[in-house]
Amino acid sequence: MSDEILRELTEKFTAAYGRAPEIVSYAPGRIEVLGNHTDYNEGYVLSAAINFGTYFAVAGREDGEARLTAGDLMETVRFPVAAPERSSDAMWSNYVKGCLAGLSERFGAPARGFDAMFLGNIPLGSGLSSSAALECCATFALSRLYGWEPSRLEMAKIGQRAEHEWAGVKCGLLDQATSVFGEKDSLVMSDFRSNEFKPVSFPADVCFLMCNTHAKHALVDGAYNERRERCERAARFFAAALDHPVAALRDVSWDEWLAHRGEMDELDAKRSAHPIGEDERVLAGVDLLREGDAAAFGRLMFESHESSRVYFENSCPELDTVVDAARGIPGVLGARLSGGGFGGSAVVLVNRRDAEAAAAALRSAYAHRYGEPCDVRLVTCSAGARIVR
Repeated sequence: MSDEILRELTEKFTAAYGRAPEIVSYAPGRIEVLGNHTDYNEGYVLSAAINFGTYFAVAGREDGEARLTAGDLMETVRFPVAAPERSSDAMWSNYVKGCLAGLSERFGAPARGFDAMFLGNIPLGSGLSSSAALECCATFALSRLYGWEPSRLEMAKIGQRAEHEWAGVKCGLLDQATSVFGEKDSLVMSDFRSNEFKPVSFPADVCFLMCNTHAKHALVDGAYNERRERCERAARFFAAALDHPVAALRDVSWDEWLAHRGEMDELDAKRSAHPIGEDERVLAGVDLLREGDAAAFGRLMFESHESSRVYFENSCPELDTVVDAARGIPGVLGARLSGGGFGGSAVVLVNRRDAEAAAAALRSAYAHRYGEPCDVRLVTCSAGARIVR
């Protein structure tokens, strides 16, 4: 969290609405450490809530109007709280409207309106899930304002539904669940069949670097949805081909993929290889962390990125540059893209004592290729979404 951003938000809210907020919530962004595109395949993910996030300030109104302001742009939209509609120009407002709609469906539409503003420090388009952070902090704040008490899992699912129906991205539950269930100094082990989320202790002598390439990160354009459809087609193939039940790619082993890939549509086979392999890497990674073997865990991260690059084709030259450079930097144990891919950020596992030197080397390698350095920041595993005031 950032006291500076909280102060800025409070000042801007008071100036815009003529009063202080009644409630302020916070939700973090996330890094995905292992388990890429496995969530909607009912698989496993290791992720972490991070020390960058979004604040949401709100105060009730006596009429039925909602006023919502993006604190960075200082743009405001107005809408009836009982009947929000999707916006075609202020697209950012759809994430909050979608969460309000989901809460209203669960608990009934509110009679009172609200004034709200949000502000955060997650770089947009960085692949660190600024949208899920906004959804989660909005859901926490509005629930408190209206006295609603959804469970944490319900709040994550309301955010996911907003992403599906209001933003047009058929995401899994990973981003919202990590933002809600994150714990300090721990990774989140997610099982997306049972929707169980458990902390996994993380070694104190290693840390993560977030490398934001500023390459385009836009999932609404259909690339994400196309890959999801390919995975669903592959699951249907395996359900017919194997002699055991297959509800999703989680139920398919790597050996089974090897045995049947020649019978499949070539692109379906290629896409499905990635989440199948990722599930096995996540389970192996949990065991390695329990054994304290950070070096072997890092090698799984490199393998994960290569699978993204070759099978899922959701990497890009900028991300590959970071990961390739990381392989030759002293103290670096692993690196891979984080999140949906197609741009955004890479996450690098490094010995804590080598973090500063490794960050400088990554910036230099990226600048050598592209003329300007990428942004490199130390990220820490942090607590999940909550009410802060």
